Amino acid sequence: MFRALILLRRLSSQLWLRVAMFAVLAILAVAGAHLAAPLVPEALSGRFGAQAVVPVLSILASSMLAVSTFSLGTMVSVHRGAAGTATPRVLQLMIADGTTQTVLSVFIGAFVYALTALILFHAGFDGGAPLVLGVTLLVVAGVVIALIRWIGHLTTLGTLGDALSRAEAQASASLATLRRQPALGASPLTAATVIADGARDLPAPVSGVLQAIDVAGLAACSHGPVWVLKRPGAVVLKGAPIARIGGEADDAALARCFVIGKRRSYDQDPGLGLTVLSEIASRALSPAVNDPGTAIEVIGTVQRLLWDWGQADPDDGLRHPRVFVPALAAADLVEAGLAPTARDGAAMIEVVRPLLAALKTLEQSRDPDLSRAADALAARARAHAETALRLAEDRAILDA
Repeated sequence: MFRALILLRRLSSQLWLRVAMFAVLAILAVAGAHLAAPLVPEALSGRFGAQAVVPVLSILASSMLAVSTFSLGTMVSVHRGAAGTATPRVLQLMIADGTTQTVLSVFIGAFVYALTALILFHAGFDGGAPLVLGVTLLVVAGVVIALIRWIGHLTTLGTLGDALSRAEAQASASLATLRRQPALGASPLTAATVIADGARDLPAPVSGVLQAIDVAGLAACSHGPVWVLKRPGAVVLKGAPIARIGGEADDAALARCFVIGKRRSYDQDPGLGLTVLSEIASRALSPAVNDPGTAIEVIGTVQRLLWDWGQADPDDGLRHPRVFVPALAAADLVEAGLAPTARDGAAMIEVVRPLLAALKTLEQSRDPDLSRAADALAARARAHAETALRLAEDRAILDA
């Protein structure tokens, strides 16, 4: 069930699924209109025949084909541009954009509807022409609304600000989930956790990146405790231990509780959103781009995210005490969001100053682990800057 839910969630973010659904609805609408032809009054059928509907359908079919092709080309160009200006990891968020998927689905669905209606009319099924005309008017209205939405959406789609907003929204949602369930609903696996001597290893079935863990499934498949050794986002190797099992259990069923793929996923990996933000900052600080303003904006964004996460009331979210999963430490979050910027922006005093100010603020967090992590990174950032800054005046500003 867990794998099915993960698959359904990922399918719902795919463009082709929504397009296919709109296409099926279009075919059903045409078929329903023709099947309901006997219900249409003869006077209405004589006034609105096939000759009144076919020209409109021909225009709709030809125009929607052109608009769909152009829109798909625009979407591909925007995605490639975003991968070049921001980071390739943001593509997962852009592909799942609901507005883009809905608009393209309306365009392609309208094309399929018009083409199907034309085929039926030319095949001699013209009894439901008045109903087809009514549905056509609704389709045209939907296309006009979709065009207006598409024009407004294109003004920001694929821009650097759009990429930052998507990454921030995803990171915020992931961090909120992490605060509610720091160990995915299991008991935290820490250095103080005692693993039974008789526990046996559960090898990873394939090599890849651990994307999600079915904690409830692990609890149901084992009669004893389960110590998970990896957290989503970590690399696992085939045959290497991914967990340790105490007591009798179905190893094959336990292995199916781990979703392993080729790349990191946002499902249970809060650090990925912060990593995307830091990658955007690192690309902006590269000599080819030289855009410290974007890096400063990312610093402010990460600061807000970590501050809100630290201020939120913690919740152990413990639902399966017999399962142990490593908790994501505050130091890992700070490292993912700000450490690359501390290294790549060390030679720019205009970047170092807001970075140190952000870390100084995070040191005052209610969360003691976050406070200590920010203090440790501040010392490293200062050391990076002292080594990279060439002018004594800049180093004096740093000291001040």
